[in-house]
Amino acid sequence: MDVGGGDRKLMSEINVTPLVDVMLVLLIIFMVAAPMMMQGMDVQLPQTQSKVISSQEERLVITLNKKQEIYINEYRVSREELQEKLKILYQNKKEGEVFLRADRILPYGFVVQIMSDIKNAGIEKLGMVTEPGEEKK
Repeated sequence: MDVGGGDRKLMSEINVTPLVDVMLVLLIIFMVAAPMMMQGMDVQLPQTQSKVISSQEERLVITLNKKQEIYINEYRVSREELQEKLKILYQNKKEGEVFLRADRILPYGFVVQIMSDIKNAGIEKLGMVTEPGEEKK
């Protein structure tokens, strides 16, 4: 006497529902945790009343912090290495463009020297990054 159906076979397929549930939970965890893991350099940019520039492609950003350390994107370089690295990065491009972020307390002469080094590396366009100022009412 068969109780409960008789011709039942074992199911050999993997149930993917729990796998999908676990993957979605991991995806959400990584989406929330990723911005927290980003570390940046503390730079107090000068404030201006200029408009925001929208850029289609990602540009190289050179950052000067208040300790007069130089970073190409997030990689620290010495002043002696700056020109050499920029020449290597832009050797195959016909038009070079770089953004410069400098802390507001840096001496003007230091910033001008770095700007000169960037120009001597063959960079034709140099943009200055600032923070938008508070609007006056």
